[in-house]
Amino acid sequence: MSQYLVLIYEDENAYAAASQEVMGAVYQDHVTFQEIAGAALQGGNALQPTPTATSIRANDNGDFTVTDAPFGEAKEALGGYYLLEAPDLDAAIALAKKVPARFGGVEVRPIMVFE
Repeated sequence: MSQYLVLIYEDENAYAAASQEVMGAVYQDHVTFQEIAGAALQGGNALQPTPTATSIRANDNGDFTVTDAPFGEAKEALGGYYLLEAPDLDAAIALAKKVPARFGGVEVRPIMVFE
């Protein structure tokens, strides 16, 4: 079995404007996904909005620049992730298609294994 990270990218403005009813439905969609994923689900979390992000970059001289902002500005931001275990990429993609992303989409990335 291999592990895959499913990155959830969505429009944060849509969440900011969403009603309590919509937010409740989104929450329930994630609960349902977790039930569907079962033992394949190895972990996951929602992230705070991008204004809470801090970016750190190393300079050529070995110092660091710390910025109160995400690395890039985009319409869709990384809002959370799930770590899945699946026999292959096709199985991971099939499960990732069930990840709720009402205001965006998901990206599937294999976890690199160092031996």
